[in-house]
Amino acid sequence: MRSIIILFSLIILMSSCGKPSYKKNEILKPQTEEATKSIVNDSVVNQKLNAEQQIASALLAAPVEVRDKAMVYGYGESGEFMVLREGSNEFVCIADDPEKDGFQVVGYHISLEPMMAKGRTLNTEGKSREEKEAIREEEAKSGKMSLPETPATLHIYHGKNGFYNTDSGLIENAKYRYVVYIPYATQESTGLSLAPNASSHPWLMFPGKYNAHIMITPEN
Repeated sequence: MRSIIILFSLIILMSSCGKPSYKKNEILKPQTEEATKSIVNDSVVNQKLNAEQQIASALLAAPVEVRDKAMVYGYGESGEFMVLREGSNEFVCIADDPEKDGFQVVGYHISLEPMMAKGRTLNTEGKSREEKEAIREEEAKSGKMSLPETPATLHIYHGKNGFYNTDSGLIENAKYRYVVYIPYATQESTGLSLAPNASSHPWLMFPGKYNAHIMITPEN
C-alpha cells in the first residue's frame, strides 16, 4: 500500500512539472529581443531626443509635400526652446517637449505663427489658460496679433503614452488630428455642427471667437 501511494505521488508531481504555471488573467509572452525592445519603447516617458531625431519626428506631423523645406523648432541640451532647422516654405513644425508628460509634435501653416508665438511667450510668463485666452483675444481684436486671413491648418500627433521609435523612424501610441483655424467662424457661416455627429466627424470649436477652428480626428 505504501509503495502504491509513493508511486501515485510521483505521477502527480511529474504531471505538474510538465505544465506551465499561470496566474489568473496572466499572459506569458516569449522575451525575444523584439519583445523586450517593444516593452522598453512602450514605457518611454519624457523621451529625450537629439536634434536630428527631433527634426525627424516633428516633420511627421506635417504633410509629406512640405517636409523638406519646413522650419523646425525643438529643444537644446539644457531644455531651451530653439530653432533646430530654418525653413523656406509656409510650414512650421515643433518637436516634442521632453519636460512635459506624454508626446506631442505639431506642424502648422506659417500664418498661425503670431498666435502660436504669443501663446509660447505667455506660457513662459506663467499665465494661466484663462489669462492667455483673454490676452490673445484682446490683441486679436486690436490688430496687435495678426490672424490668418484664410483657413489655416495645424496638424498634431499626440498621445499620453506616445513616443518616437528611433529604430523605425515612426511615431507610436499616438493619434493624429487636424485643426483648421477660421477666425470668427460660426455654425451659420460654415454649416458645421458644434459637436461631432459621430466618431471622426468634423465639428466647430470656439465658434465666433478669434481662435475658432474645425476639429477633425480620424479613426486610427
